[in-house]
Amino acid sequence: MRDDVSVGYPVNAAMKQVNLFPHMVIQMTAIGEEAGALDAMLFKVAEYFEQEVNNAVDALSSLLEPLIMVFIGTIVGGMVIGMYLPIFKLGAVVG
Repeated sequence: MRDDVSVGYPVNAAMKQVNLFPHMVIQMTAIGEEAGALDAMLFKVAEYFEQEVNNAVDALSSLLEPLIMVFIGTIVGGMVIGMYLPIFKLGAVVG
């Protein structure tokens, strides 16, 4: 991609050849090049993907929080049962 841009190809054409970028990014790059505001358009693309990452992290954390609570509850419950089971057995033997 760097070689294509250095010889004069438009950035969006180089992006199409690489097949790494989503279609939306290529379109926004083309619009930015045509308008002469490539830097502003790439900044908007960066903001968009930053928001996408934040949304994914929020979704993952909202999914993991209940699972962590269940896991910790299971550990604590196991410890409580482990502590009280000998006491109950002792009460059964004595009583």
